[in-house]
Amino acid sequence: MDHDSVTNPEVDKVGSVKEIEEKAIEVLRSIYDPEIPVNIWELGLVYNLDVAPLGIVNIQMTLTSPMCPVAESLPPEVETKVRSIPGVTHVNVELVWDPPWSMDKMSDAAKLQLGLL
Repeated sequence: MDHDSVTNPEVDKVGSVKEIEEKAIEVLRSIYDPEIPVNIWELGLVYNLDVAPLGIVNIQMTLTSPMCPVAESLPPEVETKVRSIPGVTHVNVELVWDPPWSMDKMSDAAKLQLGLL
């Protein structure tokens, strides 16, 4: 048994936060924009992912355009799926438009998948 984890509860919190963050990224990689065959993480639609102690997850995300037909359904889907991660107690999803999304925000893997590289 690791002595630090017994005497320092912050170590356990940090481990939990890191684990939740990793699982949240995994979940975000399972959610796809229905118009583009790439997940929202690789598309660069998630601008910020912050996991606070006590399992609070804050996500800032955008869509490919303000007129995107999934504007009503995608943020609640993100919230529901991230909330299902063990250890998550609350999820805040904030839809932001600044800075506007552009293809520059996509990962190289996404660009490759779409034939842009």
